[in-house]
Amino acid sequence: MTPPLEALGEIWKLGGGDPAALERVELSGSDPILPSTFRVGTAAQVSIAAAGLAAAELWRLRGGRAQRVRVDLRAAAIEFRSERYLRIVGREPPPLWDPIAGVYRSGDGRFVRLHTNFAHHRRRVVELVGAADTRESVQAALSGWKGEEFETAANTAGAVVAMMRSAEEWGAHPQARALAALPAFEIARIGDAPPRPLGSGERPLSGVRVLDLTRIVAGPVCGRTLAAHGADVLRIASPQLPFLEWLVIDTGRGKRSAHVDLDTATGRDTLLRLLGGADVFAQAYRPGGLAARGFGPDEAARVRPGIVYVSLSAYSHAGPWAERRGFDSLVQTATGFNHAEGLAAGTNGPKELPAQALDHGSGQLMAAAAMLARARQAREGGSWHVRVSLAQTGRWLAGLDRVEGGLAAPDLGLADVQDRLEESESAFGTLRAVRHAAELSETPARFALPAQPLGASPPTWGDA
Repeated sequence: MTPPLEALGEIWKLGGGDPAALERVELSGSDPILPSTFRVGTAAQVSIAAAGLAAAELWRLRGGRAQRVRVDLRAAAIEFRSERYLRIVGREPPPLWDPIAGVYRSGDGRFVRLHTNFAHHRRRVVELVGAADTRESVQAALSGWKGEEFETAANTAGAVVAMMRSAEEWGAHPQARALAALPAFEIARIGDAPPRPLGSGERPLSGVRVLDLTRIVAGPVCGRTLAAHGADVLRIASPQLPFLEWLVIDTGRGKRSAHVDLDTATGRDTLLRLLGGADVFAQAYRPGGLAARGFGPDEAARVRPGIVYVSLSAYSHAGPWAERRGFDSLVQTATGFNHAEGLAAGTNGPKELPAQALDHGSGQLMAAAAMLARARQAREGGSWHVRVSLAQTGRWLAGLDRVEGGLAAPDLGLADVQDRLEESESAFGTLRAVRHAAELSETPARFALPAQPLGASPPTWGDA
């Protein structure tokens, strides 16, 4: 079983970090901390530590003292479930899932998972199978489909669906074979630019401007982590797209938010202006989606030489599923996690991981890689492209080995995590939310701004 510090060392080496920095890291605790046969706690600890260590290195690069980074496994696992523990003036979160979302059986006995939290995804599934808008009707309709045929047809129709596969089935799939040639994440130089020094500041990311064009969990977690270390994060939201308010609030701490509609010339002009002053551009459109609007990595590097461009996808930029839509729950289903957990639990069907670990892990790796790329830019110059995907993160998690008997670990309810919550005032009311798990000895992580509604700020930089 790979020790956490060794796993961190592998991630750190992949990002081009200074090996000496690992001597200043303390990792405490061990799995299982959550009921799972996978090392979810270790993945949380290592990915959060990678981001914390990257922040510490930026601080050192800008003239600050070297500092210790400590991450407790329990605290990290709790942060990997931060949306579960958020409370607004004591209110519990609303149901996360749409009534027809979830697991069904197809006519050939395969399990398929539907993600229908957004109305257009729900409508596409219902129209495809010719069902009424109820679980019972959808299940009856799916009895006439083979699982893989439905998965393919649904994704072609713009719905978001995955068929459950075992790890062995997934390993034989063309998409898995494409992933096997990729690292957990990538940092590639995509253009020339002079070095842009970090300058002075009170925090590791002081003065670093981040455009956050992401939604739901993984990408927004990246932006939240960068904000926790002092970045000026401006979340860009389309007024035309649906959202889940609870997730907006949980991942919105430390950020400002502006509405920009990229389907309009005015919106594209606004984003172009913002890009001209940005240091990091994080986006979670399907591969090619932003390039079609003029904001792909190469275009961004021409507009803003020296940019760190961060791309998140579901199944990676390579392989036959590169353009397929996906969410954490679906990637878990397709890539073997749900089958493995169900098998370990002795159930006839899928069992989810006890956290949206692919989302949160991807978000932390995005943040770590973005900071490491920004450090390279300050030292070497250049424009940089970071690539992360839920499926690559899942492959990394699966490679951390399994925990025998891990499903017997007790779950962590709200009463069990009170020591990890902090209170703040916001436009939504008083929030009780999970604190960031990385403890830096010289520059403690904190959120300088409260969460705000989407579009609450003008589309300008804070000092403009």
